[in-house]
Amino acid sequence: MTTAQAETDSILLRMEGPVAVLTLNRPAARNAIDDAMRGDLMAALDHVARTDAIKALVITGAGKGFCSGGDVKSMQARLSVPPGEVALNGWRRQQRTHHAISMLHALPKPTIAAVNGPATGLGCDVALCCDFIIASEAARFAMSYILRGLIPDGGGMYFLPRRVGLARAKELIFTGRTVEPEEALRLGMIDRVTDGETLVADACAWAAELGKGAPAALALSKSILDQTFELSVEQVFSMGSQAQAICYSSREHQESVASFLEDVARRRAAKEKGAVA
Repeated sequence: MTTAQAETDSILLRMEGPVAVLTLNRPAARNAIDDAMRGDLMAALDHVARTDAIKALVITGAGKGFCSGGDVKSMQARLSVPPGEVALNGWRRQQRTHHAISMLHALPKPTIAAVNGPATGLGCDVALCCDFIIASEAARFAMSYILRGLIPDGGGMYFLPRRVGLARAKELIFTGRTVEPEEALRLGMIDRVTDGETLVADACAWAAELGKGAPAALALSKSILDQTFELSVEQVFSMGSQAQAICYSSREHQESVASFLEDVARRRAAKEKGAVA
């Protein structure tokens, strides 16, 4: 599948050098995620994961918003089905949402959310599940689920405490209040703030830097780091040993060692030649 084939009406995908830029493209709905976009997002993420030429991913939103969360029309449809089917239909939709978030979180490449406007509810979860978040001055963050009588269902209860601590995460989730970029940066909720005009360009430059490393070593390091809060040191050592064994056999490691040894040999030969002269 080419990048063009991975692109849909609700998801735009383009390349900036080695970086894929994925744009949530429902600006009229503030990029709210409906069932169609959810499926398109998963297809695009699968394409990014399988394409070796893509070294990192930046995700942003079209128009003035990043993502307003779940689509209100989908909520209305969910509540309009017969009472006996509400729970099962909701469970099925939850499974697809969790699968999409898990795909983004576990992508074996660096991910950056370039938040260009409001990121609320599920939209906030999408940003939080990325490795890093860079925001423009227009960005706003809100775990707004409680304002709809809901709990955060897109991973926010897992990702947010790891960024801001448990007590602060509770306060943000219990109130559903809006957090502006300066406070979000101070809390550790996001990592950088930049100008809106250069937001995506700055994110791409950062992503390209993060994605320069050996793909196997990067992917394996990320997969272990994402689990370290739940693991003992012995488990991290064990997983690290297995990952390192894979790295030993990788082309990048072998070429790097060969290049290093050749450089040492050249410098030794040059030194010996100078001593003889």
